Amino acid sequence: MSWCPPYRSSKFRHVYGKASTKDHGYHGIPITHSVHDNHYCSVNPRFIAIVTECSGGGAFLVLSIHHTGKVDPQHPRVCGHSARVLDVKWNPFDDHCIASCSEDCTVKLWDIPANGVYQNMTLPRKVLQGHSRRVNLIEWHPTARDLLVSSAYDYKVMVWDVSVCDSVLRNPVCVISLHTELVLSMSFNNDGSSLATTSLDKKIRVMDPRTGRLIQVSSSKLHRANKVVFIGDQNMLFSTGSSPWNQRQITLWDPDDLSEPLSEEEVDGGAGVLFPFYDPDTHILYLAGKGDGNIRYYEISSEKPYVQFLTEYYSLLPQKGLGVMPKRGLDVSSCEVFRFYRLVTVKDLVEPLSMIVPRRSPKTFQDDIFPMTAGNEAALTAQQWLSGINRGQCNWEPRWETMVSVCIERLGNWQTSLDSIEGKGVCFRVCFRVCFRVCFRVCFCVLQLLQAFYRQQEEIRGLRDQLNQKKVLHLPLLPSEQPQFAEF
Repeated sequence: MSWCPPYRSSKFRHVYGKASTKDHGYHGIPITHSVHDNHYCSVNPRFIAIVTECSGGGAFLVLSIHHTGKVDPQHPRVCGHSARVLDVKWNPFDDHCIASCSEDCTVKLWDIPANGVYQNMTLPRKVLQGHSRRVNLIEWHPTARDLLVSSAYDYKVMVWDVSVCDSVLRNPVCVISLHTELVLSMSFNNDGSSLATTSLDKKIRVMDPRTGRLIQVSSSKLHRANKVVFIGDQNMLFSTGSSPWNQRQITLWDPDDLSEPLSEEEVDGGAGVLFPFYDPDTHILYLAGKGDGNIRYYEISSEKPYVQFLTEYYSLLPQKGLGVMPKRGLDVSSCEVFRFYRLVTVKDLVEPLSMIVPRRSPKTFQDDIFPMTAGNEAALTAQQWLSGINRGQCNWEPRWETMVSVCIERLGNWQTSLDSIEGKGVCFRVCFRVCFRVCFRVCFCVLQLLQAFYRQQEEIRGLRDQLNQKKVLHLPLLPSEQPQFAEF
């Protein structure tokens, strides 16, 4: 019998979690006491939003991502809801727009000023009124601009087009009434053409969000699903839940056939909900349990074994929820491939946690762990998507941000070293400062032009592919390819 290694070779085997220091965390935040199994935190490269505890309504806190340390207890908040806020989500294509849902049966959209919230905000940009009971979940469309999905205790899932000019919207573009119990989680696939949900009946459903048509529903009695996420690049579904023996369980599915799972594994006997987070760039799936202090990492592949355990991060502080920083906000110079923001209620703390791939020369850009990733530009408008067009996410190249930061750092080091030389005179320093500014602007403009050039090349490539597809569809058959009929 041939020997088989206990693990699969992987460049992410030694990924480790690095918690931030005390000065780089957010202290003194009264995190909400709500018992719903939501994240209560949303992050983008500019701001972090945390749902907070308050009396007489619902509110959440919006801070600059660099506003670390002790937070003023009287810091202004977004407090336009009349009941407890249950979920917040930043618009993936607008870093200044955030959506919130509440027990007051509404979903509200807010425009955050560029310099942050400097006074209490009570007037939203839009109010979505369609649900008859409290709204517990919201989710933005991954590729189309101004499309939002909400679910509530009326067991309905509603798709909204928020590009409409009205300040109060009462008519969603689609109402999905396939559930008989409360929806617990929602997840889009890569191009947003399918929506997966889990509910209190412990079933997974895959549906068409445009029409509300049911595509697949799970029927396994050995897995009671709680949370679900699309593994889009592998065409799979990943769910967390429990077994009939109340063991926490992870399961991998084929979204085209939910009759039997592809893989099933018991994790432990814990009681908290397992939140799954998938990184399509590294194919790493992170499992963070509510009330746990640890985070497990798995690598997902298209071949057996589909799920391979990598390692685990341990902490003594339990987490209530987690926010995730988009790839645009990561520090690629330190090989940071993922970043969590852990909500620690026992200390009123939001703790950044970086997942880092150890490399010998981290300052050099690592192409193999930072491929093209999802950017902040929409591939479609809401009207295009509603008309039936599907398109993948617009890519973003992290290399350009690294090059700009390296240029700034090196030019700054040159200025510091030359300014420290004594006896050079005022004229020399003035000339150097002028040359430094000119060089910096030239470098920055060149990098922007290169980035625009590669974006145009990508668009041309996509248009060329579409044109080739149309030519293939309309290409006439050759005489040899035409069907032959027997003569009698």
